[in-house]
Amino acid sequence: MGQLEAQERHLSITVQESNEANSLPDRRRGFNWWLKMLIYTVFVLAGQAIATLLGRQYYEKGGKSNWLATLVQICGFPIFLPYYCIPAWNKNCPTTNSTIAIESKPPSTLVLASIYGVLGTLIAADYYLYSLGISYLPVSTFSLISASQLVFNAIFSFFLNSQKITPYIVNSLVVLIISSSLLVLQGDGSADSSTVSRSKYIIGFICTVGASAGYALTLSLTQLAFTKVIKKESFRVIMDMTVYQSVAATAIILVGFFASGDWKGVTHEMQGFQLGKVAYIMNVTWTAINWQLFQLGVVGLVFEASSLFSNSIGAVGLPIVPVLAVIFFHEKMDGIKVVSLVLAIWGFISYVYQHYLDDCKSKSEKKDANDEVALPLENINS
Repeated sequence: MGQLEAQERHLSITVQESNEANSLPDRRRGFNWWLKMLIYTVFVLAGQAIATLLGRQYYEKGGKSNWLATLVQICGFPIFLPYYCIPAWNKNCPTTNSTIAIESKPPSTLVLASIYGVLGTLIAADYYLYSLGISYLPVSTFSLISASQLVFNAIFSFFLNSQKITPYIVNSLVVLIISSSLLVLQGDGSADSSTVSRSKYIIGFICTVGASAGYALTLSLTQLAFTKVIKKESFRVIMDMTVYQSVAATAIILVGFFASGDWKGVTHEMQGFQLGKVAYIMNVTWTAINWQLFQLGVVGLVFEASSLFSNSIGAVGLPIVPVLAVIFFHEKMDGIKVVSLVLAIWGFISYVYQHYLDDCKSKSEKKDANDEVALPLENINS
């Protein structure tokens, strides 16, 4: 009898471990997971495209402040503050696995503040380096260097996040990089490096490479923070990561904005804006809102999938901007833009197909594990 009880206890532990091992894949591969992935992807693609077009309008119609252009990319977090004021939305749901939730000690406020502060500082530095890079480099060179962000992300993900680099992921990364690089061949009139001094060109090159590597590192560190420190499975942690790192980044950029004296020229810039003062305010406001939606989508994709997948979705959105520019800015639609968009879609499908294969594999493994547990239980009951 004692042997029977011991065997039942062993099987109970085995079932519990099997459920723990398979609870995460189930959560991340069910219908709700795909639905959330779709929503976050829309936020990334739509937010990036609209904000980029508004940013282009800002410069074309008279805007000149790099500090302000950087600030609007991260200061839109107040749109999410109502989430913290409504109890039904602000409820912090427990993790899917109750055993893990009990055993995992929540990180302290100091640890969380340090994480948000470090990530916010990196984001502020990355966005300002991007602003310097685009102001010193030809657009074609800037776009080509920015495409290297995926390579940096793949390297950081491999070492920091134990990312599996499968043939489909390699295919996706290569195709997306080619898609982004093709935009260089559009023949932008601003791509003449002779109008920029050699020293500024070198500074712009270094800033853009640094920003690309820094942003890739930020995404990988965000994923590392979710999996190793925060260890919670709720929408609250996504919202906290989005808002608090934006708060930290905004504080840093505001210091530079006021220290540089750029704030003094905002009134003059507003008055000289070609579309008028109201259009200037609307441009800045909606740019900030759309960049914040983009940031929420990025963090959500990092949480639900990986930093590399999140970065890949951002790369898919790059060719969308020139296509939308044809509609709103009446730019010429050439074959290169079409090919670039097709390649981006191809790369996206390749990455999604890899997740589909992971889904099938996780379901098969869980079925096999449950079958192995069920057979001994039937023997005991008999």
